[in-house]
Amino acid sequence: MEELLNTTAGDVTQLKYALDTFYFLVCGALVMWMAAGFAMLEAGLVRAKNTTEILTKNIALYAIACIMYFVSGYAIMYGGEYFLTGITGDGFTGVEEPATYAPSADFYFQVVFVATAMSIVSGAVAERMKLWSFLLFAVVMTGFIYPMEGSWTWGGNAVFGMYTLGDLGFSDFAGSGIVHMAGAAAALAGVLVLGARKGKYGKNGEINAIPGCNLPMATLGAFILWLGWFGFNGGSVLATASVESANSVAVVFMNTNAAAAGGVVAAMIVARILFGKADLTMALNGALAGLVAITAEPSTPSALQATIFGALGGVLVVFAIITLDKLKIDDPVGAISVHGVVGLLGLLLVPVTNDGSSFSGQIIGALTIFIWVFVVSLIAWLVIKAIMGVRVTEEEEYEGVDLSECGMEAYPEFASSKK
Repeated sequence: MEELLNTTAGDVTQLKYALDTFYFLVCGALVMWMAAGFAMLEAGLVRAKNTTEILTKNIALYAIACIMYFVSGYAIMYGGEYFLTGITGDGFTGVEEPATYAPSADFYFQVVFVATAMSIVSGAVAERMKLWSFLLFAVVMTGFIYPMEGSWTWGGNAVFGMYTLGDLGFSDFAGSGIVHMAGAAAALAGVLVLGARKGKYGKNGEINAIPGCNLPMATLGAFILWLGWFGFNGGSVLATASVESANSVAVVFMNTNAAAAGGVVAAMIVARILFGKADLTMALNGALAGLVAITAEPSTPSALQATIFGALGGVLVVFAIITLDKLKIDDPVGAISVHGVVGLLGLLLVPVTNDGSSFSGQIIGALTIFIWVFVVSLIAWLVIKAIMGVRVTEEEEYEGVDLSECGMEAYPEFASSKK
């Protein structure tokens, strides 16, 4: 019996390592599945003549993110060498200080976050951007821009050697600012360089609705994102093999779900008051807004607080979408509002329930992330514009970028797809 007890005690650490590694990988797979969610959501909210191109962008950007984060992104963000030199599957055997999970699992979990940030850009510049210009920007965003701001936040490095955000009370549990607001900042820069879609705004200030082609597909995309978000937030606990971490994971799952529900209901109520109808697109964006709002800190609120935070996000996103339209910032899927405006809200809500953070630290962190990503992205977009252009021709936009960029249509049997 004594020998059995000794053996069991000696295996506990290895068991925790195995369980936490497996949990990390499963959560990473859930976040990877969010790529499908973004693809379906965006494909449903653009016109039929632009569907193939938006789907192509989504699968290509995911592949580029995986390659560029492997080449340089992970090294910039967390130190180490380029091309993951030295990263193996074993962080336990033969090392002086064993890791709590496999280093390669950490890379996998991080790389799907990078792809999420880039997916946000895709929807905002839809229906009028050149495919290869977008993919070139994806190389810069995932290989340099995102990893740099990640190194100042989750990486713990000083911002250009001047200040460390963690010392100022900045906290972002799973990335309301680090991932979502960063993606929105890059998207905003791209939209400003690109301009609005033809016919979106009239000469006298009219705002013309351009409905998406497939709301069932968009709704499926929102549900896939909702599901994937459990991996996004839950995996950010970084462990599940102890009673404490398992309880934390359960709370994070509960609050993530509550916030999404609150966002849906609040957005639908606001849309009913403003438009007199239950707007499905606002409900979908309300769900995503609730999820973004809770992402900065899903572990400390109560379920009631999480629902309220999500509802605040759902209310804010409706007004943000309306306001951006009035400013003639054309975002076909509402990505800048959902991930940028509500991402900022999520950061500002953290100190309400997390005593380890401060409002000043959150504001400084938000400004650091936004200014860096927006300015460098703007420079990148302008350079790409000078080299190869960023916008398709007016005729190509009218015909649909499916034909000009991909040479095929998603719905070729519909003669009306070009209208």
